[in-house]
Amino acid sequence: QVQLVESGGGLVQTGGSLRLSCAASERTFSSYAMGWFRQAPGKEREFVASITWIGGLTYYADSVKGRFTIPKDNAKNTVYLQMNSLKPEDTAVYYCSTGPHLGGRVTYDTWGQGTQVTVSS
Repeated sequence: QVQLVESGGGLVQTGGSLRLSCAASERTFSSYAMGWFRQAPGKEREFVASITWIGGLTYYADSVKGRFTIPKDNAKNTVYLQMNSLKPEDTAVYYCSTGPHLGGRVTYDTWGQGTQVTVSS
């Protein structure tokens, strides 16, 4: 089974930038796309961004469009989340995830351990 290891979280001031990394142990048919999700205290986990390994199709939540990007490095099996113009409401634990493409959608069934991002006002 694919294993995901995240890194890069931390504390940053409003308006600052951070880059998260997610390294996958392998890429198989069970890893069609990579996604970033986040969960703030007292809130449900929400989708942030995703990218397909083949073709590099990207999707973003409206709340991060124009501020976050999700580049990838296929040779390193690594996906990044470049976060710019950070806001206090971006504070959350960020998780990367992957899964197969089933029934016309990606089923995210493998998760990293999460990394804390805190944006101070």
